[in-house]
This record gives sequence, C-alpha cells and structure tokens, in this order.
Amino acid sequence: MKAVQFSQTGGPDVLEIVDIVRPEPGAGQVRIRVAASAYNAADGGMRGGFLPIPVELPHVPGYDVSGHIDAVGAGVTDLAVDDTVIAFLPMERDGGAAEYVLAPADVVVAAPTSIPLADAAGLPSVALTAWQALFDDGRLESGQRVLIVGAGGVVGTYAVQLAKRGGIHVIATASPRSIDDVRAAGADQIIDHTARDVLAALDGPVDVLLNLAPIEPELFETYVSAVVDGGAVVSTTAFMATPGDEARGVRAATVFVRRDRDRLAELVRLVDEGALTVEVTRRIRLDELPALHAEAAESGITGKVIVQP
Repeated sequence: MKAVQFSQTGGPDVLEIVDIVRPEPGAGQVRIRVAASAYNAADGGMRGGFLPIPVELPHVPGYDVSGHIDAVGAGVTDLAVDDTVIAFLPMERDGGAAEYVLAPADVVVAAPTSIPLADAAGLPSVALTAWQALFDDGRLESGQRVLIVGAGGVVGTYAVQLAKRGGIHVIATASPRSIDDVRAAGADQIIDHTARDVLAALDGPVDVLLNLAPIEPELFETYVSAVVDGGAVVSTTAFMATPGDEARGVRAATVFVRRDRDRLAELVRLVDEGALTVEVTRRIRLDELPALHAEAAESGITGKVIVQP
C-alpha cells in the first residue's frame, strides 16, 4: 500500500512516499481503509523531533483519520466491516497518511453522516482539545465568561462554538483574516489583537483565559490579570509554561489532548445535529503531503487541511 513515512526525524525532506505491507489487525484492532487523514501542527513537531512524543520509526504521520473498516481483529464485537468511522489514533503509532491504517477498536467511533466522510477527518483531536480545554481543564459552567486568545485557529473555532453551546459568554481575539470565521462561530465580542490592546478592549473580567496562540510569555502573563480570583488559565501551547496567580487562587493548566471515545461520539452527534460545524479549508493528495510539511515549516498553515489517498 502507499504511505508517507519518515525513518529519521528532521526537516520535511525526511518524508518519503513508499510502498509498505498492508497491516493486519491484531486482537482488539480494526483496519481502516482511509478516506482521509488530517494534517496537524504536531505532525510537523514529531517529524522534526522536537515534540516529546516517542514515535516508533519508521513512522507514518496523521493521527486523525476517517474511513471504512475493512478488517476486524479478534475480540472486536461492536464494529464491523464497512462501518464508516473516525478515530484519534495513538500518536506514537503509525497514522493515517496511507491507504490503510490499524486502530485500537476503543478509539474508533461512527463517523458523522451529515458531512463528507473525508472532511470528518478534520474533527477528532482538535474538537477534543477544545472540549477538554474548556470544560475538563477550565471547568467552565453556563453563565461564565471566557477569553479565547487565538480563536481564529482550528481549535479556536471549535472552542467558540462549544462554549456558546454551553451557555458561556465568549470574548475572542483574532486577526483580520479570521475575524469573520470567529464571528460565524458565535463569539460575543471579538478583539482584533493586531489593532487593539486586548486588556483595554475587554468588556469585563473573565472566569477562564484560554490561550491557543504562540504569544510571548511576558504578554501571556499580563493577560492573567483579566481572570477573576479563583478562575483559571488554560493553554494548549505546551512549549511554554502556563502562568497562574497563586495569591489570587488562579489555577494554571496545560492541555495535552486525551483520547476519549465517549466524548468523540458526542461531538459527532453535535455535528449531525447541526450544532457544531467542521470547517475544511484545503484538500490535498497523499503525494502532496511532503510539500505541505515544507510549506508549514516555511510559513505556517492556516485552517484545516485533509489528506486523501
């Protein structure tokens, strides 16, 4: 089968398009015929060797995947051949940038039926990150207020939608290129951080500050003053410390996305109910993935890109 793979960490040039043996599912596994995988920034970090995730080499990237089950291993009783599914795969194992991929049965859920199957690969890890940041680590409740810094990214637009659905007042920062997307997601107040001082523009304190952007640590620390006593600062930027304020009881939490089959199934339900929108900005072929990694390393990637075999 065709796959994109790297045998050593390094720049985008370590990625190769290869023919490898189609894997066979073991006990508790299913094999998925890939409709699409999704590119995530962490894929570049693992390829480059600067994320602390011990991938097995050679490694196939792409830990978000959608497709059809085409083989079932021993002991799997709740999934069957031809089921359409999505999964957030174990990041250290081979991913979905291939024609087929193995998945533990306990990370696989039925795919949404209201959107194209390929586009559904854009949902798993980013939507789970948004949910866990807001409600598990942030402990937000209906009637509270959240400031989402970097709301224009793929996690941010999910976070805005989920927070609004949870009855939370959402203040979001965004650049001019993403303001329309953040507004469509439902933010109550949008601050153009390229034109205004964020703290001065706030319409009041917040219960949770959620940072999704690679801002300067000194700036991040100043934003903590916007959080009420006993509130929380949550961040997905694991490469820098998340600041809190112990004297005021402001917690600090860094999000490391966790696989959660039940929550992923709930997110799929929200998509099919029309309560959560999956936005895909680009679709590329498998053989274009090395070039996408090079583009991301050079100038970054905005929006969600899915990769189809």
